[in-house]
Amino acid sequence: MDQKNLHPSQQGLAEAAGLHINQIRRYEAGAAQPTLEWLVKLVKALHVSLDELVFEESERGPGQRMKLLFEAVERLSEEEQQIIRELLEGMIVKYEARRWTKTG
Repeated sequence: MDQKNLHPSQQGLAEAAGLHINQIRRYEAGAAQPTLEWLVKLVKALHVSLDELVFEESERGPGQRMKLLFEAVERLSEEEQQIIRELLEGMIVKYEARRWTKTG
């Protein structure tokens, strides 16, 4: 079995992350929130990314339509991909600038 797919017990997770088991229980129950320092220890112990630990699957990454577009872009040459990256970056900067001028 892949080590990343193993789900450690609370005790095992506490030991791997250097936390007390009661703290793990408080986190799981929603009675306490870990600091960034402890989140980093937890993701290392669990062998996952911070995004995977903090966000639901539906909250992460692009939607299905954008995924299909990105997959299509991956098949283009490096030069064509660079052009698309620059276009996207330009559009994002333009959008953010317009958003800031409307709120400011």
